[in-house]
Amino acid sequence: MIARILRWLMLLQVLAVLGVAYLAVRAWGVASPAMALLLAGAMLLAVRALIVARNFWQSRRLGSPVPAEFQLGVADAARLFLGELRATLWTSSWGMLRPRLHAADTITGQSLPVLLIHGYVCNRGYWTKLSRQLARAGIAHDGVDLEPIGADIEEFVPQVEQAIEALCARTGSDRAIIVAHSMGGLVARAWLRRHGAARVARIITIGTPHHGTVLANVAAGANARQMSRVDGAPSGWLAQLAASETPETRALITSIYSHHDNIVAPQSSAQLPGARNLAFGGIGHVALASDARVLRQLLAEITIKNEVTRPASPPHFA
Repeated sequence: MIARILRWLMLLQVLAVLGVAYLAVRAWGVASPAMALLLAGAMLLAVRALIVARNFWQSRRLGSPVPAEFQLGVADAARLFLGELRATLWTSSWGMLRPRLHAADTITGQSLPVLLIHGYVCNRGYWTKLSRQLARAGIAHDGVDLEPIGADIEEFVPQVEQAIEALCARTGSDRAIIVAHSMGGLVARAWLRRHGAARVARIITIGTPHHGTVLANVAAGANARQMSRVDGAPSGWLAQLAASETPETRALITSIYSHHDNIVAPQSSAQLPGARNLAFGGIGHVALASDARVLRQLLAEITIKNEVTRPASPPHFA
């Protein structure tokens, strides 16, 4: 569904660029059609950049303090903005239009498979770069497309259960590792509450608003309301989810987040007590799953878990 919506939005953007280019030639006196197209494209890019800039401004205004070691200079702040803009443009204008994952050429014998769960208003196409890394490492993986896009998070739980069953059956594994971005981390926790930990070795959340985000207060859908913050406190659904979890449950979770997340505000909402919390800086929300530093950390976390769960080799007697 998201891919279809994005294709229509892309068509509308193309038509808008052509319309502005036509207006530039006919009414603004731009002599060159090529120059008119460049002007129209630049205007569209400026609109997209303004949307990203607004999210950064709002998330910083409502955000949590940035620790001294993660403070950014002007050049770093520019890289942060451009990296998030590039990730947003690539994901929405290409990756999610053709939501395909890479197949591993060779599967490591004892590696646990990985299930990828995307975030709010996304699909599996968000994971293209991580999927390529997993394929190169020989790690079997798959993604789930959560639909309908505005549904209650609890409605996504059966879809995750079905995806885990299919992935484990395909790979012959009795357990999987879950990697989830943004809302997907809440979906994974809701799945864990309902189905238990028997078939999951680790849940790695990336940029997940575990305690809600103020920006969700103006978003559409039942899932957005569940991710919201009311009077500075998590929604009732988030509070109930947290109350249902035990220390053993939290110990299964790794939370990777950025102190400069432009969607999760306050950014400290991504810190989950009792979980393994790994902080980064200078990375925006969409860019988290394509940033080289985060990708290296993700692969390390997955590899470590595979090494820990791999059965010991039988003793050899001469």
